[in-house]
Amino acid sequence: MLVYPSSIDLSSRTLRYLSAQLHARRREVGTRWRRLPAGRQALLTLAHLRCGDTYAQLAAGFCIGIATVYRYMREVIDVLAALALTEAMKTIRTKAFVILDGSLLPIDRIAADTPYHSGKHKRHGVNVQVLTDPFGRLLWTSPALPGSVHDLTAARTHGIIDALAAAELKCGADKAYQGACHPVRIPFRGRRLKWWQRRHNSMHAKIRCLGEQAMATLKGWRLLRKLRCSTNRITAIVQAVLVLHHASA
Repeated sequence: MLVYPSSIDLSSRTLRYLSAQLHARRREVGTRWRRLPAGRQALLTLAHLRCGDTYAQLAAGFCIGIATVYRYMREVIDVLAALALTEAMKTIRTKAFVILDGSLLPIDRIAADTPYHSGKHKRHGVNVQVLTDPFGRLLWTSPALPGSVHDLTAARTHGIIDALAAAELKCGADKAYQGACHPVRIPFRGRRLKWWQRRHNSMHAKIRCLGEQAMATLKGWRLLRKLRCSTNRITAIVQAVLVLHHASA
């Protein structure tokens, strides 16, 4: 087995943040000894989430067993997932409005897994709802639902619309959220629109398209381009990525 050094396109601040969280976790559970120190465990996780390195590659690179890599990864992801909602809500409350959009994260599933097959995208995946600020910066990601779930249904399932209404926060979205009503604003539908409706749609599109930047940011983490883990773990992985993204911003 040949091993060579590589790089991760993240700042050292991200590594320091994650290392600090792991130190706190180890003090909480009373850990006395590990095969890897907290800093190396943090680096291991970043290599997996950002670069998509497999457990076998990481085990060879860090000179530990594959089972140890799995345990370390699961621990870090659970620690980060617990911080996701708390960190996001602090930021969301300070915004004038937000942008809501849905994304399909591809997964490695077989044809028999019907609930995870998206008819719109013609592939298997999970539906994740994303909230961004007016400048397209990623604020929050929802728990993962099967890819066959419609965006509006997913938003209602997660309680996004009710939460925005309770916070009196305006939200821009695309036509997939028709029927969401207040506070979600969508473009007018139809071919024969009046001039002011067309103008409204044009302005709305200029604002909403910034939400696509957050989608690109999310999928900049290579692991999310095609997930090969249990669907029960995807929510925690996405939330972990969200926290690390905020730490590196």
